[in-house]
This record gives sequence, C-alpha cells and structure tokens, in this order.
Amino acid sequence: MNQALNLREYPTTDQCIGGVTQFDDTQPWIYQIDNPYLHGVYAPTTQELTESQLPVTGELPADLDGAYFRNGPNPLHQPGNRYHPFDGDGMVHGVYFRDGEVAYRNRYVDTVAIAGERERGSSISPGVMGPFDYSVSEFGIKDTSNTDLFCYAGGLMTLWYNAGHPYRLDPNTLETQSYFELEGRNHRRLSAHSKVDWATGELLFFDYGDEPPYMNYGVADPSGKLKHEVAIDLSGPRLPHDIGFSQNYTILHDLPFFHDPEVLRKHKMRVLTFHRDIPTRFGLIPRHGQGSDVRWFDCEPCYILHVSNCWEEGDWVIMDGCRSVNPMPSAHNGEGELSHMLAYMRLEANNYRWRFNVRTGEVREGDIDDLNTEFNKTNPLFHGIKSRYAYHQRIPLLEEGGHTLRFTGLVKYDNETGSRQEWDYGKGVYGSEAVFAPRKGADRTRAEDDGYVITLVTDSQSWESHTLVFEASDIAQGPIARVQMPHRVPAGFHATWAPGSAIFTS
Repeated sequence: MNQALNLREYPTTDQCIGGVTQFDDTQPWIYQIDNPYLHGVYAPTTQELTESQLPVTGELPADLDGAYFRNGPNPLHQPGNRYHPFDGDGMVHGVYFRDGEVAYRNRYVDTVAIAGERERGSSISPGVMGPFDYSVSEFGIKDTSNTDLFCYAGGLMTLWYNAGHPYRLDPNTLETQSYFELEGRNHRRLSAHSKVDWATGELLFFDYGDEPPYMNYGVADPSGKLKHEVAIDLSGPRLPHDIGFSQNYTILHDLPFFHDPEVLRKHKMRVLTFHRDIPTRFGLIPRHGQGSDVRWFDCEPCYILHVSNCWEEGDWVIMDGCRSVNPMPSAHNGEGELSHMLAYMRLEANNYRWRFNVRTGEVREGDIDDLNTEFNKTNPLFHGIKSRYAYHQRIPLLEEGGHTLRFTGLVKYDNETGSRQEWDYGKGVYGSEAVFAPRKGADRTRAEDDGYVITLVTDSQSWESHTLVFEASDIAQGPIARVQMPHRVPAGFHATWAPGSAIFTS
C-alpha cells in the first residue's frame, strides 16, 4: 500500500504543537506523532515535474547562466516512527537559468533505501530517533542523501548529514546514476559538507565514524581520482559537520558535542551531550599533509555547523562561520516525545570569526554580529582567499515564534565592518539557503559581490513558491526577478550554484 503523504491531509505548522495521532491499523507496530516537520511548509511534495518557460516577474539578468540546486527531506511514504527531518528521502529541486528563460525539475534521489521502500510500498526504517525494533525491520537507519549537494567531476553529488554514501545525479536531468565513487578509494562514505575548491577543481573531504580512526581527511583531483587520504587522530567519536580551507591549509573540527560510544553499543542510539568544559579544537593540516602534521588550536567551547570562508594573512589563518554555544537547547514543555528533536532543530548561532597564528599558536576569536543567523554562503570564486561578504538566513528564536527551524529573511554581512543588509521574506513566507551566482564569465578580478544571490521561498498562506533573484551588491532593494514555481516546494536544507559552463552541454 502506498502511503504517500499529501499536503491536504495536514494542518498548517502553527496548528501542530505536539500530540499523538491515531495508529495505522494496517501496520500495528507503526504509530505516528503529530509532527510539525510533516506539516505546512515542511509537508512533502511527491510530484516529480519537468517544466520550462516559467513565469517571471521583473527582469532576469542576461548574464545569469546556470542552475540553483536545493536538496531537502521529502518522505515518499508515511514515516513509521518518530519522524526526524534527517529521515526524509532526499529530493533535489533544480531551477535552470539560460538565455533569459527559466526551467524547473525535481527528482527524488534514488537511494538504496528508497528503492527498498518503493518495492515494499511503505516505510521500512526505524528512523534516527527509533524505536530500534530490528525484529520488525532489519533495514536500519536510512541514508537519505538529503542534506548537501554540489557539482563535481561532471556530476551532481548529494550527501547525508551523518557521513553517508554520496550519490551521483545527472545535473541536467536530475536522474540518479549511481553511488558517487572516488577512484582509488576503498570506501564511499563522506561527510555532509565536503568542499570543492573552484580554483583547483579539487574535492577536499572528510568522514567520521564510531570506530578508530574516528576521522579521515583526503583530497581528490578534478576528475574524481583520489590523490591523498590520511587518518586524523582524535580521542573518540565526534560529530563534525563541516571543514574550511585556505590556499594552503584545510581546517578540521574537533567539537565538544558528541555521544557516548558505550550507550551506542548497548542501546543502538546516539545520546548527544554538549561538553561545556572541553575546548573546541580546530586543526590546520597542509592540504596534502599527513595526520601528524595537524596543528590543533584550542578555542572557546562551541559547536559549528557551517563555515563561510577561510584565508591566510601572513602568519594568520582566518575562518569565518556561524558559532553556537547552545547546540542542544532545553526541551520545551508540551512537545511530548518530540521535544528533544524539536529543541535540537531550533538553531541558535551567530556570525563569528576565528584567527589562528601558525607561528606563535595564538588564537583570537569573537563575534562579528549577534543576530541569530545560519546557513551562510559566500561567493565560491573567493573560497580560500580573503573575502568580505557572506549571505545568511535569519532564524527566529523560540521566543520570537521559532518553534521549528525556519528562515524568515536574507541577511548580507560585511564581515570587515560587521554591518548588514536585510530583506524580510514577508509574513508567513519562508526561504531556503541562498547561493551566490557569479555573473557569466566572472573571475576573481571582478568585485566580490558583483553577481546575484538566489533563494527559493514558499508562502504558507497561498502555498505558492517562488525563486528570488537579488543583485548581490544591494539585497535591501529586494528581488530584481521573481520566478513562479509550478508547485509548492517544501522547506529543505542546503543549496548550491552550478555555472552553465559546468552543466549545459550545448
């Protein structure tokens, strides 16, 4: 029986604050929690469309050439247990800009997990929150490939939050081709946020796990061949989410937010704890260095999801990103069995800068701004060299109505001065991670913010979705073009920009 979800079956997000719904009589072991991440702007869209010549309000720039891709959770079947957004099947949405016209297509990432569920016609995974009753389902937790994505070695790579197996999609059709294999590597697993250096075409990657070595770091060439991989010595399992890179160094993260391996072994579940008495460590490794070459710098305890950019200035290596000093907020009364998941998804972070002196070992760190923002992006042409601007999503705190993770506005930061420009998406309108799209043919000789910022928004009042195009130099003036999407696009995770030269074949 296909239990595909339908938006009409669910009330809006604001009407869903905890509580248990009825049992599914067709599968007595399955129960459902009234989960806000299955409602409103989060409700999945199971349609896969291909549309061209989308309606545009405003004027599309003639030098906007390429595609905005966005990944996110989109469960094909009714979840069996306490649904977490990490459990949602990956779906990629592609918005293609070429010759003044816009096309759209969206496709599921055809993972091994979703193939098994299509065959059965229902969910077969306990999900990351369990319960882990393997007498009923031996499938295990789904690697949904729903988190990040980027173009590399001629394909579109999709990845999962917990260091999963990446998949290769055709960037033009979005059809899943296979696992994304790095030639010469003996396993596939990659973290959610490996990085492509546009200047060299190299892939800088890491992965992590529950057994030694707890982290590996490596480099692959532009064609997808492994060049270098080394083990990184850590004192136990960790949950790093991102890395940064400058021209000569890669910055690895050893963060004091991790689980107890004994609890994992005994109960098959990760219980995360933020250890406020343990410093955060950032490790600088030469791009092709050995594990023994890592130089660790102790910083104030924090968690970091996403790096904006890194670069070198003399003896200093600078890293800009978003810092959280409360990665596991207290659960809120009245949220029942979902309280810890809802608290974890309520993201508290702000724009921050770290500076590491490779000669003296000195660390300098501090706020750039205190506004609650995350999902930060910069001009990819300037990754690894000095940059000034970053484009963040404004996130309301719980006391501001942020019961769930939602993006209510676009923020452009000048990280040299700490000043910011903002564009509010509007009441009940929620955005996606924004990307910087360089003008066609642009290079590093152009001004850093000479290009466009693109995001995708959904209006919870009309259920319409639009792709917005901003002049990056002045986002406060609002979008210069607004593209009507052919259906509602659910809220998601990460986005990327691919220039037309990398994806269009004719």
